[in-house]
Amino acid sequence: MVMVTSEHTSKQFDAELEAIRARVLQMGGMVESQIRLAIESLISGDVELMNRVIEDDHRVNALEVEIDESCNHVLVRRQPAAGDLRMITTVIKTITDLERIGDEAEKIARMAKLLSQKERLRHPRYNQIKQASDIALDMLRKSLDAFARLDLSMAAQVVRQDELVDEEFRSIMRYLITFMMEDPRTISTSLEILFVAKAIERIGDHAKNMSEYVVYMVKGRDVRHVTVEELEREVRE
Repeated sequence: MVMVTSEHTSKQFDAELEAIRARVLQMGGMVESQIRLAIESLISGDVELMNRVIEDDHRVNALEVEIDESCNHVLVRRQPAAGDLRMITTVIKTITDLERIGDEAEKIARMAKLLSQKERLRHPRYNQIKQASDIALDMLRKSLDAFARLDLSMAAQVVRQDELVDEEFRSIMRYLITFMMEDPRTISTSLEILFVAKAIERIGDHAKNMSEYVVYMVKGRDVRHVTVEELEREVRE
């Protein structure tokens, strides 16, 4: 009888963990959509879309609170150990990064709104912004896939890609500085675009954090402050 009860409890616990994992992926999908729509609104000048991104931020925040409460419930009632404990810890950290990515998407939409109110004649091209956001979005997708599949090689790819986003940001910054020097009237506009570029760079940083948590969840090693080469070596071992 004790054995049957224990087996039932174990299955129930597995179901609870699976439900939490599913909610994290749902939150990830929501945040991914927010970024895509924010960039789309920036390029198209669609104010209605900008407002939608800004107004939908509360949905991401609410989901973070809900998942956090579920994790705390599991910690108190189940007192998980080893791998299960690492999984819950990873989820708590991951949803914090996802919520912050949502904040960055909202920031992009707010900057897009300011930019939409100005004459577009002297705006720098958004090509590089789109390119940087495509890399950051790919990083987010891969970090979520790595979390879903416990795929360490994909997690390592995300960490490597972060260098590309950083380089894109530096390139955009150099371009905007030149733009401002050539025509001081564009300073206000250029700074707003720089805020957008910085938000994209931060999205990349958060996606990188998430992929590093996956390595911790699987291997039990904190790789947040190691070099890319060390992380890749850890993944291979």
